Amino acid sequence: MHWMVRCARAADPCPGWAAWKVMIMAIFALSLQLLIGYTGLVSLGHAAYFAMAAYATAIMAPQAGPGNGWLLLLGALGAAALLALVVGALVLRTRGIYFIMVTLAFAQMVYFVFHDTKIAGGSDGTYIYFRPEFGLLGARPFDVNDVTHFYWLVLGALVLTVAGLAVVLRSRFGHALVGIKHNEQRMRAAGYATYRYQLGAFVVAGTFAGLAGYLYAIQYGFVNPEIASWHQSGNAMLMVILGGAGSLAGAVLGAFSFVLLAEWFSTLTKHWQLLMGGFVIVAVALLPHGLISLARGVARRREGESR
Repeated sequence: MHWMVRCARAADPCPGWAAWKVMIMAIFALSLQLLIGYTGLVSLGHAAYFAMAAYATAIMAPQAGPGNGWLLLLGALGAAALLALVVGALVLRTRGIYFIMVTLAFAQMVYFVFHDTKIAGGSDGTYIYFRPEFGLLGARPFDVNDVTHFYWLVLGALVLTVAGLAVVLRSRFGHALVGIKHNEQRMRAAGYATYRYQLGAFVVAGTFAGLAGYLYAIQYGFVNPEIASWHQSGNAMLMVILGGAGSLAGAVLGAFSFVLLAEWFSTLTKHWQLLMGGFVIVAVALLPHGLISLARGVARRREGESR
């Protein structure tokens, strides 16, 4: 029986599902943070890479079989990275508002490919009827059908994402991206091939978004075209803005706040988007540098009191 059906029929449906969702969205927000916060590229089409990886997982799953979790992961990341490479090579030739609109246009193209064709179920989407297994040297160290094991898998992916992006940002490549964000013309005059650096950042960000899409697919066991819509990209952007642009911790904090508040507001009223919109407006007005600035202020205050 499909695991989502089991969860739906259980007395305590899918324990830990909120934690899974929060961490997966945190990975998604972190991937966009690399573009917005560190490279200065405001993309409204980031959901395309998330959706590409999720659909690649759903399409390849029957052929790969339940024992090939690593193969599915590589295929999903490869599909997301390839799409990011193709799209980035084109959209990075534009600037400003044109860049934002072109990224949105490409994302909508991906949405309509999945929505209006028979690929993976069309507008109805498609199911994944088993969770993949991850073998290691012939052993099965964990079982993703187990709630606890899957929780640690997603948490490990989040930790690796933070660590991987931190390494990237501390490298010469990362410093070049920050320099391009602040003054691209000066970086170009200094001899940096800014287009290649931006394209590299685009591919890295798309790959990490693909990781989030892969985990989303095996979490829910179902994908549909809505995950490629502009709403999904907008949500990721709100997470980055809410948490604080230019901070990995801010992206994680923004994702946690956004997802948990959305779940809470939805229990209060069916018009929960109004509450969420109001909260984001107030938060941005009071904390223009995001929620992370509040956390930093509290930390500095405690440090001062300890002295």
